Amino acid sequence: MTLTTMTYETTGRIARITLDRPARGNGITLEMPRELAGLVERANLDPSVHVIALSGRGKGFCGGYDLVASAEGRMEGMAPSGPATPAGSPLDPAVIAKNHAPGTWDPTVDYAMMMRNVRGFMSLFHSELPVVCKVHGFCVAGGTDMALCSDLLVIADDAKIGYPPARVWGIPTTAVWVHRIGLEKAKRLLFTGDCLSGKEAAAWGLAIESAPPAELDQRCESLLERIARVPRNQLVMTKLLLNQSVMAQGLHTTQLLGTVFDGIARHTPEGHAFVARAAEVGFKQAVRERDEPFGDLGPSTFKG
Repeated sequence: MTLTTMTYETTGRIARITLDRPARGNGITLEMPRELAGLVERANLDPSVHVIALSGRGKGFCGGYDLVASAEGRMEGMAPSGPATPAGSPLDPAVIAKNHAPGTWDPTVDYAMMMRNVRGFMSLFHSELPVVCKVHGFCVAGGTDMALCSDLLVIADDAKIGYPPARVWGIPTTAVWVHRIGLEKAKRLLFTGDCLSGKEAAAWGLAIESAPPAELDQRCESLLERIARVPRNQLVMTKLLLNQSVMAQGLHTTQLLGTVFDGIARHTPEGHAFVARAAEVGFKQAVRERDEPFGDLGPSTFKG
């Protein structure tokens, strides 16, 4: 696999997957979930690996989907690079461009594209091996899909985590918020689009622990090393056992709805108005105008 959005290495019993688009805030492209799934599979097939570490390079973990092109009406870069995509497929650049044009939205094409992303993110959940995600700086919007599909989250005290697109133009497709923090707390965050600090995320049960930024690496490495001491077969069986409780609660059906609703949310009157504003003043300014009434400072505080 030729990697364009992340790196992979192993140290001892730990496989390390690192998001590697720092100049774009590790923004999610159509390639990223596919590369992620491939690397998770690579780790699972390596008998020397006991645990997977997921992190991000640069100022933060992940700022969500890299949506500047689509929101501003410029479709370059929206399709995966590499081998040509079959004409007419959901990832064909012409299909993507047509599906983002006002009045021509095809919900089934949108669903096919986004569900492929969901499957990529959920490779972390379905991985036979435990996944520990380390978050520094920011983890917002689609970035939370990867963090919360991981098994354990270790976060910096001063990090920012949440789903601001709940205010307009998005629904969380992996739909794991309720399973991580319960119904009432999930409603509190998604009815407002508010974010939590790392300390708050740990207090709410969203993260297993938080740490001062200078201690984050050490705390995460300590947890990884402890997990890595456990026999691989024990880890596989324990994760399979525990994950069954979440699947029995209907996660697959909820994700189907979340993925469909996300497409609808991007094509409501408010969604079209948001895109029109982004085309007029730029995506970052449109997001800033969306978030500032809620007290958020906007993407300029964490994206280069």
